[in-house]
Amino acid sequence: MENVLALDVGGTTTRVGVFERRPEKPVRVALQTYGTREFPTIEAMATAFLRDAGISSSSLSAACIGAAGPVLDGVATLTNTPVRVDARKVADTLGLPRVSLLNDLEALAYAVPVLSSDEVCVLQHGRANESGAIGVIAAGTGLGEAVLYRLGERFIVKASEAGRADFAARTERDITVLRTLTREYGRAAAEQVVSGSGLVNIHRALQRSDCTARIDMAAADAPAAVADSALYGRCPTCVETLDTFVEAYGAEAGNLALRTVATGGVYVGGGIAPKILEALRRGAFLSAFSMKSPFTTLLQSIPVKVILNSEAGLLGAAHFCSIA
Repeated sequence: MENVLALDVGGTTTRVGVFERRPEKPVRVALQTYGTREFPTIEAMATAFLRDAGISSSSLSAACIGAAGPVLDGVATLTNTPVRVDARKVADTLGLPRVSLLNDLEALAYAVPVLSSDEVCVLQHGRANESGAIGVIAAGTGLGEAVLYRLGERFIVKASEAGRADFAARTERDITVLRTLTREYGRAAAEQVVSGSGLVNIHRALQRSDCTARIDMAAADAPAAVADSALYGRCPTCVETLDTFVEAYGAEAGNLALRTVATGGVYVGGGIAPKILEALRRGAFLSAFSMKSPFTTLLQSIPVKVILNSEAGLLGAAHFCSIA
């Protein structure tokens, strides 16, 4: 069987892997995770990975890269990190006949059809329409959204930059966050609320004198610290922050479902969702997802699942090599 190279280039970390190419589901051969800015270029990172794994680029038939930014003419500049990915340079450096470059949510979406039941957690069972569109939303360093459309026996994925669209405030707490963000940035984007940095932004907007967590909000691990403090009930402001985040995440997932009529289901990916799964299952996420009259009943019929496989973006990139 042929092997393919896959990369999932995120705003903070990048996963690089080699997979055995199979139509039903690629099989991982080797994997490594790096800091996205650890190497001067993505092609240097891929070269180092193959060298350390003892894999010759001549043994690879193709490569696919998912990058966290808009893709134009085979080039992507990451939205939240000053890193440029050029498919042609990767192909030339590694001597590969074909290198595909996708938006990172496109790559993640291509994993959805091959995910097994133990790689997802069901939040809402619903009733999937097998011919319906499938929405994918993922919060991590930023916020990404994509949609899969069924075309015969295969899926076509369309990416978006919906994370940079305007944040839609729904509650008084949301309005407080909206005012803080518009005062600081001129407007509020969905990504400035539903993302790792969004947790910090919400906390700053809602902070009261009862905040006992004593978190360094400038630290890289501040979002995780806020979430952990909330999940363990250590700080009222952190609890309110996570509640606001979960509701905003659910509301934006519901917006995606409405905009794409995602009767095939909505999948929630990214690095944050599995870590706050307990909070997502409490009900506020699904309430915000579905309470959109007059389409509440429609939204309550849509399956909603959290992707638990942290390598799903890499898997999707490898699967794309198998079907493209």
